[in-house]
Amino acid sequence: MGSILSKHLSLYTLRNLLSLHVLVDYFGAKQLHQLTRGTTLSSTLFQATGTAPGTTGFVNITLHRAGRVFFSATDSGGNPPVSFVKSLKEIPYVISVIQISSPLSSPEAEAPTPAPTDVNITALMAKKGCKTFADLLDSTADAASAFASNAGSGLSAFCPVDQAIDPFLPSFKNLTAGEKLSVLLYHAIPVYYSIQMLKSNNGIMNTLATEGTKKNYNLTVQNDGEVVTLKTKVDTAKITGTLIDEDPLAVYTIDVVLKPRELFKLVEAPAPAPAPAPTTDVAADSPKGAKKKHKHALPPPTAGEPAESPDEDPADEKDDDDENGAVGGRVVVVAGKWIGAAAAAAALLLVY
Repeated sequence: MGSILSKHLSLYTLRNLLSLHVLVDYFGAKQLHQLTRGTTLSSTLFQATGTAPGTTGFVNITLHRAGRVFFSATDSGGNPPVSFVKSLKEIPYVISVIQISSPLSSPEAEAPTPAPTDVNITALMAKKGCKTFADLLDSTADAASAFASNAGSGLSAFCPVDQAIDPFLPSFKNLTAGEKLSVLLYHAIPVYYSIQMLKSNNGIMNTLATEGTKKNYNLTVQNDGEVVTLKTKVDTAKITGTLIDEDPLAVYTIDVVLKPRELFKLVEAPAPAPAPAPTTDVAADSPKGAKKKHKHALPPPTAGEPAESPDEDPADEKDDDDENGAVGGRVVVVAGKWIGAAAAAAALLLVY
């Protein structure tokens, strides 16, 4: 390890180089000496981080005729391959720890890597599909600086992709300057959470918008297997990708703009009108207008039909059929008569 330590690499560069030494496949001594066609290519944790460009995070494994096994990074920079020495510990098909003659070398893995606190968060977002959100952060007073100032102590940010935020822009432009700032700060938690931590720390969390205000501005993190969602009282967003995940900074992409209930509370719909008493209607015999007609009484509402619960908070729920929250104020016309939505659900119209 002396050859690596003498280079005085930064902590984050050293992490990249060490991750090149972890293969994401099982290779015990037996497997290494029985390679099909005498060679194989294996991915590493360096490749898995997304930091390695192209295939520079792969390692070539070669079995020579004399039974010696060699390893080399795909971008070794002309450095000679290193050889297999011995197996230190093997749990078949779970983990294998093997000794090699010297460290693997890779120009890409050893390239200077900035610390997460030095990362330009908005520039990163703009390059990774969140340009519109990044532009809003840069153009809104104190927004980008709030993200940057919290990155050093811990920050988990969620940026809506352009397809999600573009339709939201008209609503955003109608907000006051303070409300715009709150919406943007609502997209970050002042604590570092890796994706695995988010999966195991489900619950209500404060956001950057909570600080310095008298309002909650919190959201709920939930997961369903590998899918992590962020729930407000207005909408639900799903984490769709990772832009950076290096303690103390994590930035994720989401598919929906997070709307705080404090600013986007749904409008309470008026109570439905009482259903009229059962009546009879005349239905036409046929499209030709035959004179003979039959009268049929509409049955009363079905007993036990569900009604709006007085405990429900319309401000916290969003109607699936109407984005403006008008739930229960609709009426339908049946055979020329207006019937309240509750009665319409149980009405049976027969036409002869």
